[in-house]
Amino acid sequence: MLTHRERLELCISGSPPDRVPVALWRHFPVDDQTPFDLARAAYAFQELFDFDLLKLTPASSYCLKDWGAMDEWRGASEGTRDYTHRIIQNPEDWLKLSVLDPSHGQLAEAIQSLEILRKQVQENTPIIQTIFNPLSQAKNLVGGNNLLVHIRRFPEALHAGLETITESTRRFIEKAVEMGVDGIFYAVQHAQYNLLTEDEYRSFGIHYDLQLLEQAGGLWLNMLHIHGIEVMFDLFSDYPVQIINWHDRETSPSLPGGLACFPGVVCGGVNRDTLTYGTAEQIRNEALEAVQATEGTRMILGTGCVTPIITPFGNILAVRQSVD
Repeated sequence: MLTHRERLELCISGSPPDRVPVALWRHFPVDDQTPFDLARAAYAFQELFDFDLLKLTPASSYCLKDWGAMDEWRGASEGTRDYTHRIIQNPEDWLKLSVLDPSHGQLAEAIQSLEILRKQVQENTPIIQTIFNPLSQAKNLVGGNNLLVHIRRFPEALHAGLETITESTRRFIEKAVEMGVDGIFYAVQHAQYNLLTEDEYRSFGIHYDLQLLEQAGGLWLNMLHIHGIEVMFDLFSDYPVQIINWHDRETSPSLPGGLACFPGVVCGGVNRDTLTYGTAEQIRNEALEAVQATEGTRMILGTGCVTPIITPFGNILAVRQSVD
């Protein structure tokens, strides 16, 4: 039997592994507020289900709290927290952001979680660190609707803020690499036609994405997550990542369609609604359909986004066991 790392390395190379790799990930609300508790929760989840990779999933505010953002846990089914204080109130506030030091504050705690986890998890189990792209971080600093206003009315101020966010994130990735991370999970949230035009995403997204992916370029297991529906998949077909994950059961392209235009590995196959509200049999059927559609090549079985925390234990187990 191959190790998790060996299985993923074969998958990335295009060679058939002993079985299709599989991975799910989730938030750990409340636990995600301290480094030890987050590492312990992530470790327990991995020990329980033995996925082929472990994605460390802190709250989205982990990269923003050192600027003063505030949030709280209110029971969202995805395990996400609600923002209670936004830092950017006026366009000029983008110019006031300073570059963060990952050796201090909340960013240092995020690195500590990674360090704890890397010592606990066997070396043959890859760990990838969640990184929100600069535009996603900007959205959480100013609020979703306000971000669209700033893109269209105050582009120069927003670009100044994105430069600061990008440099802060670049330094964090550099520190994560030192801690032995195998890759990053690079989350993109605005490459959706119901939010932006392609030209807008090229200007406010791609320009900064590529700087950060270059910083992570020495890692072997980088995964791009394209969030949402009606996504601009073609914009990312040449991104320097090994894996792309998107809501393939809810929006185009399909997994085979993704394989046709992206030379790396696709991750998905199980609908999140099926995962959360369906039966184990329905999950197994979707998994089998996905494996057959891709011929089990260059594919990781998973779902389109984070696993809701209300997902039944048996349904998560059904995804894991469907590849055995």
